[in-house]
Amino acid sequence: MSILGTIMAKVLGKAPASPAAAAPAAPSAQASGTTNAAPSAPAPTSSSAPPGPSVDVAAVLDDLSDKTTEKLDWRHSIVDLMKLLSLDSGLAARKELANELHYDGDTSNSASMNIWLHKQIMVKLAANGGKLPEDLKS
Repeated sequence: MSILGTIMAKVLGKAPASPAAAAPAAPSAQASGTTNAAPSAPAPTSSSAPPGPSVDVAAVLDDLSDKTTEKLDWRHSIVDLMKLLSLDSGLAARKELANELHYDGDTSNSASMNIWLHKQIMVKLAANGGKLPEDLKS
């Protein structure tokens, strides 16, 4: 599984809707024969609508953080986020994640790459059903 897929699985309990999680699949395309669902608003036409119930990303990650003895700033650091999820946070792994997410900057400028990676992970979590606090949405 890709690094992004592993992050999604550990935080949201599922893999991203597509390899790059660019456009989640419409939930109705996979739910056939479910006619006993309560009537609701019309099906979303936007491909950015999150499938299934939302997951409180901060609650999941804060809970993991509470269970670790190391002080990790997952809200601002991709390295700490990866450590919190028990993933390799080394430069090679972050470069691999940058490649998965189609980073077009200079991977030898790890500070810029790390900031970009963290933002992209938050975007991907939100696009796949993650509920983010306001401070992590930009």
